Amino acid sequence: MTKKSRRTHSPAFKAKVALAAVKGDKTLAELAQLFDVHPNQITIWKNQLLEGAAGVFGHDKTSAETPVDLKALHAKIGELALENDFLSGALTKAGL
Repeated sequence: MTKKSRRTHSPAFKAKVALAAVKGDKTLAELAQLFDVHPNQITIWKNQLLEGAAGVFGHDKTSAETPVDLKALHAKIGELALENDFLSGALTKAGL
């Protein structure tokens, strides 16, 4: 037996197939034969398209990103810079 590699599809192809499924002009079997994709995969892509369609028109206020604490980030940067300086000095003293 030879191992069959998986096919990868581009996002544009997935969108094209999912939109064709949403239109409903053809059955899943016809779409599967037309695009050479399993009908279950078409259903998954269609559901992903329908679930993610609301994100196209903007984000919900409830799904806002958490604010970033800049003071903590600057403190971490300073700490890491200090460690780098110490380690580079230790390397030069060790003769490496």
